[in-house]
Amino acid sequence: MANMDPIKCPMPVQDPNVRNGNFEEVALGYTYDMAVNEAKRCLGCKHKPCVAGCPVGIDIPAFLGKVAEEDMEDAFDILNLDSALPAVCGRVCPQESQCEGKCIRGIKHEPVGIGRLERFVADYHREHSDQKPVMPEQNGKKVAVIGSGPSGLTAAGDLAKMGYKVTVYEALHTPGGVLVYGIPEFRLPKDIVAKEIQGLREIGVDVETNVVIGRTLTVDELFDMGNEAVFIGSGAGLPRFMNIPGESLNGVYSANEYLTRINLMKAYKEGSKTPIQHAKNVAVVGGGNVAMDAARCAKRMGAENVYVVYRRGMSELPARVEEVEHAEEEGIIFKTLSNPIEVLGDENGSVKAIVCQEMELGEPDASGRRRPMVKEGSEFTLDVDCMIMSIGTSPNPLIRSTTPGLETDKYGCIITNGDDGLTTRDAVYAGGDAVTGAATVILAMGAGKQAAAAIDEYLKTK
Repeated sequence: MANMDPIKCPMPVQDPNVRNGNFEEVALGYTYDMAVNEAKRCLGCKHKPCVAGCPVGIDIPAFLGKVAEEDMEDAFDILNLDSALPAVCGRVCPQESQCEGKCIRGIKHEPVGIGRLERFVADYHREHSDQKPVMPEQNGKKVAVIGSGPSGLTAAGDLAKMGYKVTVYEALHTPGGVLVYGIPEFRLPKDIVAKEIQGLREIGVDVETNVVIGRTLTVDELFDMGNEAVFIGSGAGLPRFMNIPGESLNGVYSANEYLTRINLMKAYKEGSKTPIQHAKNVAVVGGGNVAMDAARCAKRMGAENVYVVYRRGMSELPARVEEVEHAEEEGIIFKTLSNPIEVLGDENGSVKAIVCQEMELGEPDASGRRRPMVKEGSEFTLDVDCMIMSIGTSPNPLIRSTTPGLETDKYGCIITNGDDGLTTRDAVYAGGDAVTGAATVILAMGAGKQAAAAIDEYLKTK
């Protein structure tokens, strides 16, 4: 019998005043009974609008139906057909603007908790199943994947299932890309990422770390090694700054550096050898998910006051609603309609304050968002000893500068045909943030999936 409760089952979470002092996962996950009951809220719509909202095309009603029937292994098998990283997606995907945003139940009430159920099924499988993946039959062809983030891992997994011998090349010492260096432990535990990657290894994917494409090897050398196609999923790890006075002072970080030191290099652990500032008052500039991550990490690192400085209002914040709510609960202070114009330093060359201007929203710009305008004479000073810039990233130029014939746009993003990820180089495909600039995990996965299908079609007809 369908569950007609208008409200989705709440997600159990750590108490805000406890979790803002630790790096343990905030959301605790559904219990078995919660998951079964929530899955019964699905109406099994004939036209499956939720599937249209999923960038990787998971048959959502089918997997929810299996959860409602308490057949968790079949539910996982359905997820695994289309998603290489279900435990990750269930935690970090913006379901509210994708699958859940299309849910019929959400028209009058709350949508089905699809993301929470995806997380539950993936976790249940990991904790209860001892079944090993079946090694696909090899077709004798090799493909190289650059980058072990969500787009690279998805492309690698799909290609391996098709029988290709896939090697993933990762520049850092740990595979996972943004999943390990960018997203904090309290949102995405790293052992979960490691287990997802281990699942890919078990179907034949090789992962080589500490390989910087463009330095250790070039794209042309990958072809010389016998690879018949290359997928570039190298992400967008080059931070942007505002170019305001004082930005070079000690205590000014990019969000990428700050989060990498904490997430990948474990600076939050006692005795860590990774240097990072334990600041008292922190300003995070920006309003996206990365800004929320940086602000919440700063709070956990012991800061008394953490400010999110954003030039538009609360309703314009691009971060997920859930992440903003969690940040507010944890004591993060939002200084919206504010924009930094200068960083002030002390006699030692370290940050002591930032000067901001108040803003107001004017007419919509080309993107349809109301343009922030300066309020004249509205300058104010915010006393901080650390400033974290989270205003976007762009792709590192190393690969494009060492790959003849690989064209990029004015932002440094690799140009593709848009349909299947084919670049301006024959047999070289690309997807994820390296093509779009910084975006979501699931969109990167969708691009990896499309490119894998295109590579398979190309190599079959080559």
